[in-house]
Amino acid sequence: MTTVLSTRRTFLAVAGAVLATGVSGLLAPAHTQNFAPTRSMRGGANNYRPGAPIVDRIGGGGFWMTGTVRRAGDGAPLAGQRIQIWAHTTEGHERDPQSHGATLTDANGEFQLEMPQIVPAFGQPHGHLAYDSGEFETVFLRPVMSSAKDTSLSAHFILQPV
Repeated sequence: MTTVLSTRRTFLAVAGAVLATGVSGLLAPAHTQNFAPTRSMRGGANNYRPGAPIVDRIGGGGFWMTGTVRRAGDGAPLAGQRIQIWAHTTEGHERDPQSHGATLTDANGEFQLEMPQIVPAFGQPHGHLAYDSGEFETVFLRPVMSSAKDTSLSAHFILQPV
């Protein structure tokens, strides 16, 4: 009877592990994740200005653009990466030089930049972001806000080395 109980416990423990982690969790270690590179979005490069300056804030602020930058493949956070941000805001159009600025990622690959409230352009409130520093492939993003009343927007980059 003890043998049957032990076998039943072993079976239940293994079945529980498979349900919790999935079969792939048993076949491959968790640290071998494969992060696919981010592809540029259609319309992301509209009104892009090469070399926009690194700034502490764009305009009067009140809206936060945030996100992360990781390396394709292993997903390691990338520190010191330059992200350019621009948008149509309460203080200017996305084509205006004062509506553009750049920031750098921190040690965790995170960035944030305060800017004026984004307002709809062509019916959609959206921002533009670009990684364009040359160490990795250039990526342009154009995330759309769920509401024009939102006071923040996030975008995430997974960069492919050149």
